Amino acid sequence: MENSGQQLATRWKRLGGALLDSLIMIVIIFPIMMIIGIYPSKGDGMSFGQQILGSIISLVVFLILNGHFLAKSGQTIGKKIVQTKIVGLDGGLCPFARMFLLRYVVLWVITGIPFVGGLYGLFDVLFIFGKGKRCVHDYIAGTRVVDA
Repeated sequence: MENSGQQLATRWKRLGGALLDSLIMIVIIFPIMMIIGIYPSKGDGMSFGQQILGSIISLVVFLILNGHFLAKSGQTIGKKIVQTKIVGLDGGLCPFARMFLLRYVVLWVITGIPFVGGLYGLFDVLFIFGKGKRCVHDYIAGTRVVDA
């Protein structure tokens, strides 16, 4: 079950895909947040309401950009560029709801918790150095990232 004959994506490809996805999101979300006034201009910090609204906007933008690709091929735009995809442990396409909720939403919720979120984020990515090249969110969702 763990090895369905597919080649696990290299750590570098996974990093590249994640960086591309992050860059794309920043380029789109930052101007939106500035236009609607979510980012404070005087360095006062964001209110709790602004943080929630920013998270909702980020989630919607992520779904608009990547939802179709994730549902059809298990890929985000960054994963398409670096030629990787998310699969279930059996090697097949992971159901969209499970993939989205357990790989992405759980990660966003936990990383939004002060202090704990930063530690979880670090812990999550360090798991990539294990034999299975899987992050904590991969274990939670029962997924792997393989070459496309």
